[in-house]
Amino acid sequence: MEYNFDHLRYIAVEGVIGVGKTTLAKKLRDALSGKLFLEEFEENPFLKEFYGDPKRFAFQTQLFFLLSRYKQQEKIVQYDLFQERMIADYMFQKDRIFATLNLDDKEFSLYNMLARILEKQVTKPDLAIYLRARTDRLLENIAKRGRPYEQDMQRDYLTSLNRLYDEFFWNYDETPVLILNMENVDFVKNEDHLQQIFAEISKHRSGTKNVNFDI
Repeated sequence: MEYNFDHLRYIAVEGVIGVGKTTLAKKLRDALSGKLFLEEFEENPFLKEFYGDPKRFAFQTQLFFLLSRYKQQEKIVQYDLFQERMIADYMFQKDRIFATLNLDDKEFSLYNMLARILEKQVTKPDLAIYLRARTDRLLENIAKRGRPYEQDMQRDYLTSLNRLYDEFFWNYDETPVLILNMENVDFVKNEDHLQQIFAEISKHRSGTKNVNFDI
């Protein structure tokens, strides 16, 4: 089945840890022959310590992510959007969600000063895709993929992230947003599910749309 993606040169896929954003970004890369930009979370030297002691290592972890993501965004700016389609498994603006949750007031104030300077220089996607799932589903996915540093992740932390992501994307209006509820969706094993996602992506042009798949 063919879909029209001509209006999309830069697509960003977002969602809470374990929802499948990287997998969908790779599927889009393959389908659209685009350039893939993946979040370099495993290069963060503070991440393992953060999951073990969030309060102590939050600020270091957050600043590393902010600067690492900005460095990647510089590469996106250098690409010719008229010649090559780009797909990323994160949005630069979402970093603020984690900062809101992880940092105390003084830390967030300092973080926010730097983030606002950097955000002005970042290219916004033509479409932001937000994947949603319940905390239980996220925990199942995290357990299946078995990354050692994620195994200490707390349910309350994921639940709080889910709430903050919802607030962010329901109020975000700088680009078109497609919210996909992934509770009963398996686009890896079921090609029909993947094609339904592609169809929704190809149709969405403006504003925010919330999709509950009839699966």
